[in-house]
Amino acid sequence: MNKSRFYTLALSIILVFISLGVSQTVKAQQHEIGLGLGAGTYTGDILRVIDPSQLGIQGTLFGRRNFDNAWSLRAGFSIARLNGADSIRPIDQVAATRNAFFNGTMAEVSARMEFHFIDYMSHKSTSRFSPFGFFGLGYGMFFGQGQSYEGDIQPGSYSLGTVILPFGAGIKYKLKDRILLSFEGGAKATFTDNLDKIGDESIYLPRYRTDPGTGNQVLEPTSINFGNPSDRDWYYFLGFTISYSFHQIKCY
Repeated sequence: MNKSRFYTLALSIILVFISLGVSQTVKAQQHEIGLGLGAGTYTGDILRVIDPSQLGIQGTLFGRRNFDNAWSLRAGFSIARLNGADSIRPIDQVAATRNAFFNGTMAEVSARMEFHFIDYMSHKSTSRFSPFGFFGLGYGMFFGQGQSYEGDIQPGSYSLGTVILPFGAGIKYKLKDRILLSFEGGAKATFTDNLDKIGDESIYLPRYRTDPGTGNQVLEPTSINFGNPSDRDWYYFLGFTISYSFHQIKCY
């Protein structure tokens, strides 16, 4: 799936969801449209743990349908800038020698179920906020560029697609009757090990070479072209959202 076709599909899904939400307001259901902004990062073969010095911006557009006082369904489109580099904070000396790096854009469409622990939306509620948790399913396309190791024979642009499993938690606050704020964070498990351009299918090169000057065996930088084949790449997000609620009280 090319980049323009993916964006067209994502936009179509968002518009359909929003149009359905607006058309259903006459049925006393409650729907929302909103947007969010925050930071994103990744973990994989370059970053083993979240590194605050290697963050990217993330934005999202979404629609939400509230089924009752506890459960909601949110569908949306998000874009995240992800990056990582051995040269910034290498995990060990081998990673410093490898000198891999990547940066790019993850474009994602997803749907998730949200569970609210407090009935904060009711007019009779004494609380204007509620913690919530969520889980869902999505699909993302990553468009990046980088190198797998020093002397990579195929550096530059690459792209890939992957199923995504998002989950996390946050807190929502009813600023006004129709305006809702939230602060949320979570993780997104992917089904690829190539988000950072380092997978488990690389050609293994000789690890050492003979230094012609001294005759000693030295580490060959171009041989560090592989990562951990036992795990997959993840990425994460943390940020704020604001949404507008379409609802009406049904009269009997």
